[in-house]
Amino acid sequence: MGKAILDYQTGNNPENLVTETSISDADELSVDYLFRGFNDMPKIEQQALRLASGKVLDVGCGAGSHSLYLQEKGIDVTAIDISPNAIEACRLRGVKNAEVANLRDVEGVFDTILLLMNGTGIFGRLKDVSAYLAKLKSLLSVGGQILIDSSDIIYMFDEDDDGGRWITSDRNYYGELTFYLSYKGEQETPFDWLYMDFNTLQNAANAHGLHCELVAEGVHYDYLARLTIAGNRSQP
Repeated sequence: MGKAILDYQTGNNPENLVTETSISDADELSVDYLFRGFNDMPKIEQQALRLASGKVLDVGCGAGSHSLYLQEKGIDVTAIDISPNAIEACRLRGVKNAEVANLRDVEGVFDTILLLMNGTGIFGRLKDVSAYLAKLKSLLSVGGQILIDSSDIIYMFDEDDDGGRWITSDRNYYGELTFYLSYKGEQETPFDWLYMDFNTLQNAANAHGLHCELVAEGVHYDYLARLTIAGNRSQP
């Protein structure tokens, strides 16, 4: 994805990304979608950006569209991504503070941490959620907030006559997927990707002393959640 982002930014004959998951067929994603402005973003992303304040960490920033919007509003934002190509594109676009970094290695204190475009995806597997939430909590300032979105993908599984869903027994949780990505004929190494329904996220957050509230719901089973340290919620 980073290569596609940099190709688009530099005009190097960008092509569509081909995406596929363990429960869905191959589909194409136009790279220009990653460069969209605020008015073209989904409502829950717009809401997250409206709520962002203070010192912001934009996790998995991609092409940097969220960071650019906040920067233009005068907000101090640090954009991180594991892809050097994506970070180079961010810098070319004008993101002032863009770093190649894995969330697990980040240090510092932030007032707002953004994880958007299915932010729970980077957790990978349900068993790893605990470690990620502990890390995110350690980065929060007093009164800080985590703004994260995801989707309940239960709708993607077949429904029986009684309203139940057919989910194969090899899954610990139906939101655990394997993600496949290719660009210009080059196949990315398959990686784990996690979609979390709100109740599962809320339960995991509560177990780590984080209050989890539903901020907004999208048009297709997606939602935006806000996590704060329990008993210390000064953000509006």
